[in-house]
Amino acid sequence: MNSLDLNEVTQFVDANIGTFHENKLKSIKGLKLDKLLRRKNPYLFKAKNVRTSEEFIKNVVDAHLSSQEETMFGIFLESLAQFVCKKIFGGHKTPGEDLDLDFSRDGIRYLVSIKSGPNWGNSQQIKKMKENFKKAKIIIGSQNIVCVNGCCYGRNRNENRGDYIKKCGQSFWDFITGDSEFYKKIIEPLGHKAKERNEEFMNEYSMLLNRFSKQFMDNFCKENGQIDWEKLVEFNSGKTVMKLTKMMP
Repeated sequence: MNSLDLNEVTQFVDANIGTFHENKLKSIKGLKLDKLLRRKNPYLFKAKNVRTSEEFIKNVVDAHLSSQEETMFGIFLESLAQFVCKKIFGGHKTPGEDLDLDFSRDGIRYLVSIKSGPNWGNSQQIKKMKENFKKAKIIIGSQNIVCVNGCCYGRNRNENRGDYIKKCGQSFWDFITGDSEFYKKIIEPLGHKAKERNEEFMNEYSMLLNRFSKQFMDNFCKENGQIDWEKLVEFNSGKTVMKLTKMMP
């Protein structure tokens, strides 16, 4: 077991988290109102009593970004976990499909599938992960192997899942670093220069909200300013594919 200087973690974050911020920016710049409206549930926003174009647009854009960010940041956290485990235990990519870490500690070899949080998949996805564990064990051909589903945040009460062990949050980071406090130590490096990195994104985000709000008002608001819910539902769910009639230049 090797030691890890937290400065190395900060350097890794600085060198790699830029990709996360760049992808966030791309997701904003490439967003189109018509595609966004067709992916979101108009009935939900009516039930929430949304009344203005600005409120509606902010709701749908934020919902889109939330799901996008979760995926993109999850990928970054997985790469961070691989980095620290390689430094401390010599961890490397597993010789199997969709598995992320292969390392040994305390005389046991571990195969790890890393996920962002504990509620990452349905029954079919979990079944697929277990199949991947089984295939990797066959490839390696050793009996002293333990399979682990590691989750970068959250917690779970029962780690023993029969075919594999599930470790979340503090338990997971302790498992791959040997440091029970490591899950808290990475908070500061992750926030390094966050304000500067987010400035360009927030400028683009604000302009997007303004553009989409105007487009939405032009296409889905009545003369008196009320949202035309019937027209919006028809655009979202009608048999005939409609196009936005008034687009931004």
